[in-house]
Amino acid sequence: MAAAAGGSSGTRRPVLLTPRGNRDRTVFLFDRRREQADPGEKVLNYGKDNYRGFRSAVCQAFGVPDDENFVITTTSRKEITEDNFSKLVEDGITLYLLQSVDQMLLSATKERIDFLPHYDTLVKSGMYEYYASEGQNPLPFALAELIDNSLSATSRNTGIRSIQIKLLFDESQGKSAVAVIDNGRGMTSKQLNNWAVYRLSKFTRQGDFESDHSGYVRPLPVPRSLNSDISYFGVGGKQAVFFVGQSARMISKPAESQDVHELVLSKEDFEKKEKNKEAIYSGYIQNRKPSDSSHITSDDERFLHNLISEERDKESFTAVIITGVQPDHMQYLKNYFHLWTRQLAHIYHYYIHGPKGNETSPATKDISPFNNIDIQISMFEKGKVPKIVNLREIKDDMQTLYINTAADSFEFKAHFEGDGVVEGIIRYHPFLYDKETYPDDPCFPSKLNDDDDDDEDDCIIVEKGARGKRPIFECFWNGRLIPYTTVEDFDWCAPPKKRGLAPIECYNRISGALFTNDKFQVSTNKLTFMDLELKLKDKNTLFTRIFNGQEQRMKIDREFALWLKDCHEKYDKQIKFTVFKGVTTRTDLPSKRMQSPWTIYAAIEWDGKTYKTGQLVKTVKTLPIFYGTIEKFFLYGDHDGDIFATGGEVQIALEPQALYAEMKTIPISKLDRTVPEKAVKKYIEDEMARLPDKLSVTWPEGDELLPNETRFAGAPIGALRIEILNKKGEAMQKLPGTSHGGSKKLLVELKVILHSPTGNKEIISHISQHGGKWPYWFKKMENLQKLGNYTLKLQVVLNESNADTYAGRPLPSKIFKFTIIEGKPEKFSVGLLELPLQIGVPFNIPLELQDEFGHATQLTTSIKPILEASGLTLQYEGITTGTKCVIKGVTAKGCINSCQGKNFNLKVTLPGLKEDTQIFKIRLHPGPPHRLKVKPDSEILKIENGTAFPFQVEVLDESGNITAQPKLVVHCKFLGASNLPVYSVDCSNAGKNILTGPVIHVQNIKKDQVLKARIEILNCKDVPPVDKIIKLLPSSHVARLQILSMDGQKAIQIKHQDEINWVAGDVMCNLIFQMYDEGEREIHVTPAIAEKIKVNWTPQINKEQLIQGLLPDVKVPTSVKDVRYCLITYLDDHVSLESAFTVRPLPDEPKHIKCKLKGPNTLQLGEELQSEIEVMLTDQYGNQVQSATSACVNSLGVSAPGLDKSNLKITWQESTLTMKVQGIRFKPCLLGSKELCFAWREFSDFLRLNLTAGSPAKLQFVDWPELEKPVAVINGRELQKPLIVQLCDQWGNPTPEPNVKISLIKSNSVKIVSSNQQHKTDETGRANLGVVCIHAPRGEHTLQLKATYNKTTLDCPIITLNVLPDPERPVCLNVKYDKCSSFQAGSTFPDFMVSVLSEDGNIIRNINPARISMKMWEAQSRMPVDVTVFSCSKVKDDKEDGFFYFRDKVVPERVGTYSIQFAFTMDKTNILTSDQSLLLAENSPGRDSTEYILVFEPDLPALRRPLEPYRLSFMFYNDFKKQQQMATLTKERDQLSQSIGVYRNWLDTTNQLVNEIKCQVTEAEAKEAQLKSQLRKYQIELPEENTLQYVDFLIKQKMLDQEGVMKQPRRTCTLPNYPKGNQDVLGKIAHLAQIEDNEAAKVISWHLASDMDCVITLTTEAARSIFDETQGRQQVLPLDSIYRKTLPDWNRPLPHLRNGKTFFRPIGNPVFARHLLTFPDNVEHCQTVFGMLLGDTIVIDNLDAANHYRKEVVKIAHCPTLLTRAGDRILSNGKFGGLQNRAPPMDKLRGMVFGAPVPKLYSTFAGQIDLLQQYRTAVVKLDNVNKDLDLRLQSLNAPEVQKKRQELAEQEKSLKLIEQKLGMTPSDKVTESLLQPVMLDMPDTPIPPKRMRRETMKKLYCSEEWISSTAKKQQQLLQTPTSELNGTPRKRKA
Repeated sequence: MAAAAGGSSGTRRPVLLTPRGNRDRTVFLFDRRREQADPGEKVLNYGKDNYRGFRSAVCQAFGVPDDENFVITTTSRKEITEDNFSKLVEDGITLYLLQSVDQMLLSATKERIDFLPHYDTLVKSGMYEYYASEGQNPLPFALAELIDNSLSATSRNTGIRSIQIKLLFDESQGKSAVAVIDNGRGMTSKQLNNWAVYRLSKFTRQGDFESDHSGYVRPLPVPRSLNSDISYFGVGGKQAVFFVGQSARMISKPAESQDVHELVLSKEDFEKKEKNKEAIYSGYIQNRKPSDSSHITSDDERFLHNLISEERDKESFTAVIITGVQPDHMQYLKNYFHLWTRQLAHIYHYYIHGPKGNETSPATKDISPFNNIDIQISMFEKGKVPKIVNLREIKDDMQTLYINTAADSFEFKAHFEGDGVVEGIIRYHPFLYDKETYPDDPCFPSKLNDDDDDDEDDCIIVEKGARGKRPIFECFWNGRLIPYTTVEDFDWCAPPKKRGLAPIECYNRISGALFTNDKFQVSTNKLTFMDLELKLKDKNTLFTRIFNGQEQRMKIDREFALWLKDCHEKYDKQIKFTVFKGVTTRTDLPSKRMQSPWTIYAAIEWDGKTYKTGQLVKTVKTLPIFYGTIEKFFLYGDHDGDIFATGGEVQIALEPQALYAEMKTIPISKLDRTVPEKAVKKYIEDEMARLPDKLSVTWPEGDELLPNETRFAGAPIGALRIEILNKKGEAMQKLPGTSHGGSKKLLVELKVILHSPTGNKEIISHISQHGGKWPYWFKKMENLQKLGNYTLKLQVVLNESNADTYAGRPLPSKIFKFTIIEGKPEKFSVGLLELPLQIGVPFNIPLELQDEFGHATQLTTSIKPILEASGLTLQYEGITTGTKCVIKGVTAKGCINSCQGKNFNLKVTLPGLKEDTQIFKIRLHPGPPHRLKVKPDSEILKIENGTAFPFQVEVLDESGNITAQPKLVVHCKFLGASNLPVYSVDCSNAGKNILTGPVIHVQNIKKDQVLKARIEILNCKDVPPVDKIIKLLPSSHVARLQILSMDGQKAIQIKHQDEINWVAGDVMCNLIFQMYDEGEREIHVTPAIAEKIKVNWTPQINKEQLIQGLLPDVKVPTSVKDVRYCLITYLDDHVSLESAFTVRPLPDEPKHIKCKLKGPNTLQLGEELQSEIEVMLTDQYGNQVQSATSACVNSLGVSAPGLDKSNLKITWQESTLTMKVQGIRFKPCLLGSKELCFAWREFSDFLRLNLTAGSPAKLQFVDWPELEKPVAVINGRELQKPLIVQLCDQWGNPTPEPNVKISLIKSNSVKIVSSNQQHKTDETGRANLGVVCIHAPRGEHTLQLKATYNKTTLDCPIITLNVLPDPERPVCLNVKYDKCSSFQAGSTFPDFMVSVLSEDGNIIRNINPARISMKMWEAQSRMPVDVTVFSCSKVKDDKEDGFFYFRDKVVPERVGTYSIQFAFTMDKTNILTSDQSLLLAENSPGRDSTEYILVFEPDLPALRRPLEPYRLSFMFYNDFKKQQQMATLTKERDQLSQSIGVYRNWLDTTNQLVNEIKCQVTEAEAKEAQLKSQLRKYQIELPEENTLQYVDFLIKQKMLDQEGVMKQPRRTCTLPNYPKGNQDVLGKIAHLAQIEDNEAAKVISWHLASDMDCVITLTTEAARSIFDETQGRQQVLPLDSIYRKTLPDWNRPLPHLRNGKTFFRPIGNPVFARHLLTFPDNVEHCQTVFGMLLGDTIVIDNLDAANHYRKEVVKIAHCPTLLTRAGDRILSNGKFGGLQNRAPPMDKLRGMVFGAPVPKLYSTFAGQIDLLQQYRTAVVKLDNVNKDLDLRLQSLNAPEVQKKRQELAEQEKSLKLIEQKLGMTPSDKVTESLLQPVMLDMPDTPIPPKRMRRETMKKLYCSEEWISSTAKKQQQLLQTPTSELNGTPRKRKA
C-alpha cells in the first residue's frame, strides 16, 4: 500500500521506507495546516490510482483523523480531487496539506525539481551565443533577453506593464547584483521548473511539461508584429544570467497564488554537485509567503531584504536577481551607462513608442496603445546619487533619430509562402542647404574620407552619399530589433544603373526598417536572422505598397521611383533662389491647401547657371514642349531673401503670345538647360494660333432643363448634344497646330455645382471628347437627390491641361441654373433618447421623417403611433406634427432583475408610411426608490448581547425591482437603551446590501431586554421606514473572571489589583479561578477556553489543571524589594478580560546576620576604627528581619585575633533596626588583612579590615640585623651594602611616610664618602643613604642617625664601626738577612729575604717579583742617579710565597761604605722603600676574640673560569674556657641557620608556586580570549553565563549540521571499485579523483571513458596478479612502467601565457583539466596517473571560446586537446564535431563519472567544532587554575602558616643575638649555602614542572623532615658537615 517517512528540519534527505514497485508514485508532502506542524517533509510511496486510498494513506502518515477537513493541493494551489488525481499526482510531485486552497503558507517549503536540458540542446547547438559580438559589447543584448521574458510575462496586463532593471553596486548592501523585476503574470512552481530546463521552448512544452505559456495560441496579427511574443526558445534567459554573473535567483508569484516561488541556480552549486556526484540538473524551489526574507542569511545578499520587502503589495511579479557579476561587466555598466541604455531604447523602440515610433512632433504624434510599457533602469552606487532613466525618455537612440530626421516615408509589405509577412518602411532624409540630414550611428559612422571630385561632368558618385556604406534596412522580429542582421537593399530600391526619375544621390538618403513575424527563424539569443534575406530576395516574394493603410498591388519599383522623385522635389533644398520679390497666393492651383504661401523670386542659380526674368526657355519632359519667357519663380513657403531649396516652379509666358496668351507654371526641373536661345526665338517666329467662339446645345431624348427651373429630388435631366463653333460657325474639335507639336484637342467639360451655405460643391464632372464620327455627348443624369440651388456649366477646355482659357481669352461656355426640393414622407428613424430610462419615469421618443432619398420632411396627416415591447407595459400622452415629430410622455412598467438595468427591443409603428416600423434597443433601469424590504421577515428578532445583527435590506421601485442610485444609504437606529450603535450601509451600487455594524452591547444586562430598530433611507423621505423589535438576551460568552485562593476548605477571593503579603521565597499554592457570563452563569472551562487563558508568571501552563480551574503556583520573590505582579488574561473574539494581583514578599525568620562597614576599612595599629559597623538580622534570602528588638544587642559577639575589646561598644539603632558596633582597636600584632567575626546566637558573619602600621616612632636599618656588635669595615673601603633605613611605628612595623629628612652624625676623626646625598624617605618610608666609604683610624667609631616627624624626634639607631687595617695595602718592607756576616770586597752578599707587609702586619702575597728591586750605591746623603739595581732571584719553593730572595749578589770590589735599599713599586708614581731591616717572627700570637677566615683558592690552569674560593671562618681566643663557650654558641648558630634556611626554602617555594599558578591563569585567560576572538570570526557569540552548557549545545548542533551536510546528495561514482587487498593496488581511475564542477566532471569523465575502470597498481607484479585473477578481462596500469620524463609539469602555465606574459586575452575561462581534480589519497601517484592520461588537456566554457583559443594558440605553440563545459571536444589535431566529439548527458555515462568532493561547508563545520572543543577545554582549564589559585592564596593566610612565619622571625632574632656574642658580622646570606642543595635540582626554566614542585613541597611539608623543635634542629645540625656551614663574604688571613 503506502509508507511514509517523517521529515525533520534541516537538509537531510527523507528515507523511503518501502521498496517501490513498477507503478509506484513517490510523493513529497508538507503539512502546513498549522504553525505547530512538523516543518519537514514526508515521503509517501503509493502505488494505486485511487484518490480515496491515497487520502487515507496521507491521513495515516500524518496522524490526521479521517473526519478532519483539509485539502491536498499542488504547489500551484490546485486541489487534488477524484477527477484530477491521475492527471496531477505524478512521480516525484510535491503536495501541501492545507486547511483551504487559499490558506497563507505558514512557513517556507522546498520543492524538488529537475531541469535536465531538452534534446534541442544538441540539435541547435551550432547557434551563436553572446560571444559572437561582431565588435560590440554583447552585455546589452544579454539584458535584452531578460527584458524579452518580462515583455512576454506582462503581455496580458491591462494596466501599466512595469519592467525594472536595478544595478545594485552598493558594497554596503552586499556584493554587486543585477535585478530585473516585472509585474507580469508570474510563474507557478511547475512553470518555474520549466524555465530552468534548457532549450525547452514554448513549442516543446508538451506532455509532462507544464508551460508558462500554457495553452499557447499564436497571437493575432498586429502592426509591426508588436505582440510581445518574444520569449521563445527556453535558452536566452539562462544564457543571459550566466553571461552576466555566476548565480541567478528567480523569485515569482502568480496572480492566482498565495505563495512566492524561489529558485536559485548558481555555478558554485553546479560545481559542488558535480564534486559530490549529485544530479546536477536538480534542485529545490523554495515556496514561501510574500515579504518573508528569513532564509537570507548571507551578508553578501543583504540587499535582498529590501527587494523581498517590496513583494507585499504586488499581486503578481517575477524577479531575476543575478549575483557574482563579472568585474568587466560591472565596469562596462558603470562607465557606459548612457551608451547601453541607448542601445536598449533602440532595441525596444517600437514597444515603447508604438508602431509609428517616437515622433517628437506634437502635431503628428498619436496616442499610442503602447504607452503602458514602462522600462526603467536604475543604478545604485555607494556614496553616489542613483542614476535612473526611463527608456521612453531617451531621445537619441537610432530609431528616434531616423524618424525625426526623415521628411517622408514609403511603406510596403512583402508576402511569402505560408503566413510569413514582412512589413517595411523606407524613410527619406533630405539634403538641407549645404549638408545631409542622414543621422550618424556611433557604431557605424557614415563619414568617409574620400577625396573631393572636382569633375564638372554630370557623373554619379555613390561613395559621397549620406548613408555611406551602411545597409538600408534594420531588421525587427516580433517588434524587437535583431542587432546583427541587416539587409543592404532590394532590386527596386537600389541605385539604378541608368539615370532615373530622381538623382542618384537620393538613393543614399534613405533608411529603412523591416518588421517580421515569428515565421522567420532567428538564433536562440536573438542576435541574427537565419534566412530572412534569402527569402526576401527570392523571386517568388511579392512586394506591395501600403498607402493610407491600404495595400495597393502595383509595380513597386515605379512607385518607389516616383516617391523618391517626389521627395527630392519637395524636401531637398539644392537650388539657390535670389532676387526676392515677395509672397503671393496662387489661385491657379486646384488644392486650396497648396495655394499659399508662395514666395516669388526673379532669378535662380542652378547647376552653375543663372536663370532670371525675361529669359527665353524651353521645357523638357512636357507634352507638348513649351516655349516661352520666364515671368517669375515660385517657391512654396513663406521665405525672406535668398534661400537654398529643391523643387520650386517657374512661370513662363508661352510664345508667341499673340496665339497663346497663356502662362504655364511648370517644375523648375523641367527646364531644358541645354537649349540655345536662338532656337527658342526661331520657334516663336513660326507659331500662330486661332481660337474657338461658342457652344451649340440640344436635348435629343427630352427632359430638357429650363433656366431657373424647380424640380423634386431624383427628377432626371435628359442627354445633351454639344458642338464647338468658331466665329464663322464652323464646328471644330481642336486648336490650330504648331510647327513643333500636334494640334491641341478641345474637350467639353460638364459640371453640376451645388450652391450650399458652406460653399460651392462640385457634384458631377464629366469631360467629353469628339470622336470623329460622333459629336460631343453627355448621358442622361438621374442622381441629383440633394436639396439646394444648382448650376449646370458646359465649358470648353484644352485636352492636355483642362484649361478653360487660351491665349489670354476664355474658351466658350454655357450655364443653366435650377433648384431641387424634398419629396413626401416615406420612412422615419428614431432620434436620441434622454438617458437614463427608468421604470415609471416618463420620457419622449423623437422621430425623424424622411422622403425616398432620406431628406428630412414634415408630417402632414394625423397618425397614431403604436408602441410595443416584450415584458413591458407602455403608455404615452400623444404625438406632435410639423417639423419636429415627438411621441411625448412615454412610461414603462415591468420586471427588471438587475440594478444595472435590462435591454428591451422597443417597436414603434407609424401606419401609412412605406417603411412604417422601427425597432431599437433601449436599456431600462429600475425606477426611483419606492419601498424598503428587510429580511428576516419576523417582526421580533432575538440576538445575544455583544453581537452584531445583520439585516438584509433591498431598495425596491414601484414595480418591485431592486433599484440603486447615488447616495442611497440605509440607516438603522436602535432605541431602548443608551450608547447603542447606528448601522448604515451604502446601497448605491447594487440596491441591496447587508446592514450591520458594531456589536450591540448593553452594560450590566442580567435578563432579556427589548429594543426597537428603525430602518430608513434618510434622503428618501417618500420611502416609508421599517420597524423591528429586538429581544436582547444576556451574552453566553465569558464576561467575568474571578481568582480565589484556597485555605483548606475555605476560598478567599482575590480581587483585581489586590496586594497579597507572603513569605519571601515561598510558593503560593491552591490558586483557582472561575468564569461567569453576563447572566452570572458559571462557565465550564473547555480545552478551547483553556487555550485562551494566559498567565505572566510562568511560560508553561498545565492545560489539564486549567480545565479543572487550577492556576499555576506562584513563586514568591526571595527579595522583599522585588514585588511580583501576577496577571491572568483571557482573550477571545468577543472580550478581553484580565485579573491582576501583586505579591509582596515578607521577611522570614532570622537565618543570617549581615555586617556592613560605613566608611573605609583601613585601621592603624593602636588606634580605633573611625567607621561604624552596622549589623542587621536577615532571613535566608538576605532580607532584613523587621521583628528584631533592642534585646538582640545582648546576643551579639565580636571577635578577631589581636582584637582589643577594652573600648568595644554595641548599641541598638531603632530607626534602622540594626546594631551599631564602635571602638574597634587591635593590640600589637601582625599587620595586614584582619577578619572580624560577628556572632549572634548560632549565626555569624565576617568583616575584613586592613590593619596598617601606626604613626612613625623610630628608624630601623634594613638588612642590618646585628647592630649591637660593631660592624667591621676595612679602612678606606665601602661597607658591604648600602645603608637603608625604614620608618617604623613603636612596634617596629614599617610605615610608608614620605619626605622625612634624615641626617647622619659622626665624629671628626671619621671621614665618610656617601654615594647618595639625598636623605629623604620615599613613598614606602625608606631612605637609601647609599654605600658608605669609611676612612678612619683603626678601632671603633659610632655613626648616629637623626630624624624628626611632626616636630617629634624619632628613636634613631646607632651603628658602631670597627675599622680594621687593610690587609692588601702595603705599608712597609721587611728585610731579613744574616746580620752577623761580614762583607768582603768581591765576595757575595748573604741572602736577603724581602717581604711586603700590609697595614695589619701580614705579608702580602701574589706580588710580581719584577716589582721588587734591590738598589746599592756608595754612602751618600742622597741616592745618586747611577745606582746598581739588582732583581730578585727565582723562588725555590712554593711555600715561600710572599718572600723575595736576593741571592749571590756580588759585594763591590771597592772598599767603602755602601747603602743598600730595597724598593717595591706600588704603581707608576708610588714606590715603597725599606728604611730599616725588618724581621718577621714565626709563631706570632693572634688577636683575642677575632674572627679569622681561611681562604682556599684552587689553582687549576685547565679550567676556563676560576672556581669560587672556599672560605673557612673561625674565631681565635687566647683562653681555652672562653673558646669552649664560643664553640657552643657556634653550634647553636649553625643549627639556627639551618632551620632558618628550611623555613625560607618553604616560603620561597610557596611564593614561587603561587606565581606559577598566576602565570597559568594569565595563559589560560589569553588562550580563552584568543579562541573567543576566533569564534567571533564565524559569527559565534558566547554568553557570559552558562558558557559550558551553551558550548556543549553548539558542538552538538554543529555536529548535527555536519552530519546533515554529509547526508546531502552529491555526485558519486557508481562504478564498483576493485578490492584493495594488496597495498600495491590504488584502485580504479574513476575512484582516484574527484571534481567539484558538474559540467567539467561530465566532459572529463566522458573523455576518459575508456580508462575509467582501469585499475592502477604500484608494481607490475600486482598488475599481473589482477590480470591473472580476472583472466585478462580487467585492464590494469602499473606505475613502475610509466616513462616519467614525458609527463607534463603539473604546475606548467597555460599555452597563452609565455614567459610570464599574456600572449592574448582568452575567453571562456580556460584551465588545465588536471587542475580541476582533487585527490583524497595518494596525491603523488595520482598526479602521475592523470598527468599521463590527460596531459595538457584544457577545459573551456563553450565551442566558440575553444575555437578562438585554438586559433590564437597555434600561432605560437602546439594546442592540446580542448574540452568544453558544454560537452564538445576539439582534438589536438583540430578536429571537432560529430557524435564522437560530443559528450552525452550525465545519465548516459552509466555511473562512470568522477565523484564530487566533500562540500566546503563540511570543512567549515569541522573547523568550528574544533574551535568550540578547544574553547571548552580552555574554559575548564581556566576554571581549574582559578580554583587552585584561590586555594593557594587561602592557604597562605592559614593560622599554621602565620605561626611558621612567627617562628621564622623569632629564630632570625636569636641568630642575630648569637652572632653578636660571637663577634661575627651579621649576614642575611647565612642560609644561602643551605638553600643551594634544594635549588640544584631545579631546571633553568622559569616555571618548574608540576611534579618537581610537588616533590619539593612534599619534602618541605613532610612531618618527618620539618624541623619544629629545638632538639630536632640541634640533632640535624650535629649531623651537618662542617664544610656546608661556611659562606661568609668577608676575607681575613690568619
